[in-house]
Amino acid sequence: MTYTTDLVTDERAFAELGPEWAGLYRRCEAATPFQSHAWLHSWWLSYGRPGRLRLVLVRHEGELVAAAPLMRVGRPVPSLVPLGGAISDYGDVLLDDACDEEAVAALTGGLARAARTALVDFREVRPGGAAERIYDHWSGPRRRVGDSVCLELPAVPMDELVARLPSTKAQQRVRAKLRKLAALGVERHVVRPDEVDSALRRLIELHQLQWQGRKVTSEHLRPRFCDHLVRSVGPMVRSGDAVVTEFRLDDDVVAVDLTLLSRRLAGGYLYGAHPRLRERKADVAVMLLDACAEHTREAGPGTLSLLRGNEPYKHHWRPEPVLNQRLLLARKRTAPLLGAVVCDVAARRRGKELLLRWEERRERAGGGRS
Repeated sequence: MTYTTDLVTDERAFAELGPEWAGLYRRCEAATPFQSHAWLHSWWLSYGRPGRLRLVLVRHEGELVAAAPLMRVGRPVPSLVPLGGAISDYGDVLLDDACDEEAVAALTGGLARAARTALVDFREVRPGGAAERIYDHWSGPRRRVGDSVCLELPAVPMDELVARLPSTKAQQRVRAKLRKLAALGVERHVVRPDEVDSALRRLIELHQLQWQGRKVTSEHLRPRFCDHLVRSVGPMVRSGDAVVTEFRLDDDVVAVDLTLLSRRLAGGYLYGAHPRLRERKADVAVMLLDACAEHTREAGPGTLSLLRGNEPYKHHWRPEPVLNQRLLLARKRTAPLLGAVVCDVAARRRGKELLLRWEERRERAGGGRS
């Protein structure tokens, strides 16, 4: 087979790739919603920098069979990194499931040429991601290190999720909370594509309200993030890669949830909930998980991901921790960059461990004085 490799740096050309990118996305089982064209192109419009776009594309007889959506950055070292940035829970490349090793070699070679004097730094690759095939094929210096933890549940009905809880009492508490939601009259409404824009703006408003006076991810409150969501999610809802749900109480929208869907997994990405829900003793986490379980039952993916974050409330459901990977690829002349990044990762990990130990000692000391 003959494969051709191109490097696209033009923003307009990126926009025009939408239809064939969507076809490749459907043929890559490992892809997550964060590799869809709607998400990535919208992200670029909100966060991209002119001159930094690097799309490595592989075609066979004119058909797009592989793509690596990247951008060049200068800090902390010159690198090619996945589009999607910190607001995307998974990064990866796209490879047609029917691709042979020659196609993988073509994408790997294109990446090496595009990198030139930069490191290739794939962040947040889910185990089993397509980028692992690139890593396995890479002939130069390479390293695999851990990245963020994602917590995962099986994509099963809510009754089965409740049955996973460790005790009969815990199961009874959750069932009581579900009955409470029903008694309050909380109703779910799956948003139509033509309603998505207004629903997402309401989501952001509620998200800001629920976190008022508390520490919140500041990026979620910035106009560029809202613009990105509004731009990307509408097309994703139409293509079946996202679902937006409104929760109504007394005819008022009191919560909005955005769940992202792909062939292998579904994940609740962001929600906003009015404080009056908690005032009326509604358990918002149970409400959202119940809705997400329903979406996964209908869509059929095998995994319900709680996405990044190790928050205590997530562990209530006994999820499996899954460690994302960071795949670092260098050439001989960029090997020192790889070494610098690996040392930085180790230093940061050690710093977090020391900070955790210090906080634990402080808590024990405080407990002893009380």
